[in-house]
Amino acid sequence: MQTIDQYNFKGKRAIIRVDFNVPLDKQTFVVTDDTRIRGAVPTIKKVLNDGGSVILMSHLGRPDGKAQEKYSLKHIVSTVEKHIGVPVKFVGDCMGEEAKQVCASLQPGQVVLLENLRFYEEEEGKPYHLGENATEEEKKAAKAQVKEKQKAFVKQLASYADCYINDAFGTAHRAHASTALIAEYFPNDKMFGYLIENELKAMDKVLHQPERPFTAIMGGAKVSDKILIIENLLSRVDNLIIGGGMTYTFIKAQGGKIGKSLCEDDKLELALELLKKAKEKGVKVYLPVDAVNADAFDANANTQITKIDQTPDGWMGLDIAEESIKIFSEVIAQSKTILWNGPMGVFEMEKFSKGTSAIAKAIADATTKGAFSLVGGGDSVAAVNKNKLADKISYVSTGGGAMLEYLEGKELPGIKAIRG
Repeated sequence: MQTIDQYNFKGKRAIIRVDFNVPLDKQTFVVTDDTRIRGAVPTIKKVLNDGGSVILMSHLGRPDGKAQEKYSLKHIVSTVEKHIGVPVKFVGDCMGEEAKQVCASLQPGQVVLLENLRFYEEEEGKPYHLGENATEEEKKAAKAQVKEKQKAFVKQLASYADCYINDAFGTAHRAHASTALIAEYFPNDKMFGYLIENELKAMDKVLHQPERPFTAIMGGAKVSDKILIIENLLSRVDNLIIGGGMTYTFIKAQGGKIGKSLCEDDKLELALELLKKAKEKGVKVYLPVDAVNADAFDANANTQITKIDQTPDGWMGLDIAEESIKIFSEVIAQSKTILWNGPMGVFEMEKFSKGTSAIAKAIADATTKGAFSLVGGGDSVAAVNKNKLADKISYVSTGGGAMLEYLEGKELPGIKAIRG
């Protein structure tokens, strides 16, 4: 498999699948977080520096197969121009004559951005035009019709360029037209961009060459969201730290009092099973020992601290407290490889964000002392950024869902399309 560094882009038109699915201000449509755009810059510059030209394609939001002003990529043109330092020509449709002509006439050093791919049902291959009351037969026929149209859609996108680069890790777990299907048209001229290359290196290091002790920190609301990744990690890690809402499923399963805390009652047996498996494999599991409880799910709720398994009736645990922070931080400090996915509490409320921020700081400290750290998932990344620690983490992943699936051991369509 060739890499972007081995390929010479001189005189070539490269179509790059980027992930420019960035947040926009609802009133002004100004980009409010340009992390993903900045992440694509090295790949774009490599093509331009070699003497090639660039066709950028991306999705933005969920327009469900219809052109919608608020999801137009025209809103991000000035931000892209600012970061790559060259003018960006915008084409208001990724299909049609204008797109064909603009791409065909591209000169070395030029950049064009195509309109949102998801303005077409063919990108995701889903028949969005169907009403909710459609019969199973109608759904089946519509899906077949979209799949048929998808072939022409992919063929046209591929016709714009001489080579294909996938640099959109955030959508690598989807078998979409621009992430998986288009690669077939470039059997000898397809590769990953630097962003995906770095993502895969970081994840492969954690999965296959971790320095020990290896600690995984899993947070978030539900055990059910993290079962597969926990099961896959149990044969790899030395320590497993569990926090967030899913804590209470484990605590209740062990006979603790959890008040009104979040709990998946149908997963109690599974929680005990996971703890048993961990014990058999010699993995140390760390659950919180104390919690910040609230009398309502509210930023202004009354709070009190209790032991984790003694939550009063009518109260709910919304963050880990001091003793848990201390224990978790000590485990992290002694680790050589650290993987973190998911918050320790209701991070979006300032009152209940302390535990998550403390974990972010502990990971940054351990990294400074030589550990390798990989952080992924919206809230974990937000905590790292809020505390201005991104440069103190070895790798901050851009793709929450894709990272989880890769770490679960699944094959991602966008990755397989390049790796073969």
